[in-house]
Amino acid sequence: MAAGRREAARTLAAGAPVGAALAVATAAPLTGGTTVLLAVAAQSLYLAAAGVLLVLAREKVLLAALTPLIAGAACLYRWEPGTVPRLGLPLLALLATLAGTAHALRALLKGPVADAGRRPPLRWSLPYGLFGLAAGLLVLLEGRREPYAVIVLTLSMGPAEWLLYRYRGLSVAALRATATPAAFLLRSAAVLGLCLLGYLLPLLPAAYLTGAPPAPLLLLAATLWTALLLQAFGTAWPPAAICLAAAGTAGAVTALHLPPGPAALPLACAAAALSLLACALRLLGRPARHA
Repeated sequence: MAAGRREAARTLAAGAPVGAALAVATAAPLTGGTTVLLAVAAQSLYLAAAGVLLVLAREKVLLAALTPLIAGAACLYRWEPGTVPRLGLPLLALLATLAGTAHALRALLKGPVADAGRRPPLRWSLPYGLFGLAAGLLVLLEGRREPYAVIVLTLSMGPAEWLLYRYRGLSVAALRATATPAAFLLRSAAVLGLCLLGYLLPLLPAAYLTGAPPAPLLLLAATLWTALLLQAFGTAWPPAAICLAAAGTAGAVTALHLPPGPAALPLACAAAALSLLACALRLLGRPARHA
């Protein structure tokens, strides 16, 4: 995007399919069957296409593409649609998302070429990829024991994104309402706590409804949300390193059957969440980050 919208479209058109293919290839040895692999492929394609639309600020196009799926989900409370609608509506939403993505990219690829400029080095994207790897491993470890908790976590990503946006607005308001760095730090801490609490509180009844222990889910959600907050403000390496350490520790304990056993994931997420919160207060508690 810094080099130009046409250049961004070329990057997205090349990178999104590669990302989807890598995701499917990574999942293939773990799926255990064709049906699950097809579901993984469909989800990977959707995430790649939806990511393109979000980068290009085509949120309304994505919402329109998801309308069949939203309507079908709303009917589940009163009506069992059967196998064909259960498969057909997600497939229709996927095809609509892919079509909307192709249309958006095609329009930008016809645009003017930007002036030659310095493109961001590829290594700048490395911490984001490492964080994605760590987040995927943490979610996988939680999903091995509580698959419905992962569904709850997935559904919570919409409110999580909205609260990231609200945090930015509330922080700017706090900046205008304070006169000293210490006062802003206190108000910034209150804003951080309010947004994090607003994200976690709805997950508590959702965990009980799915029969999942609430503590691991809430700690994992707090870790991911705080890491995404730091990334949203351009701080990439600290959340990547902290989440990698948590995922590596919990993964090693799980794979090698070491103590404390099942408690390793919530303990690792608790340590990661506290570290990320401290990092967020130190970095985002400065008025200059919000000016």
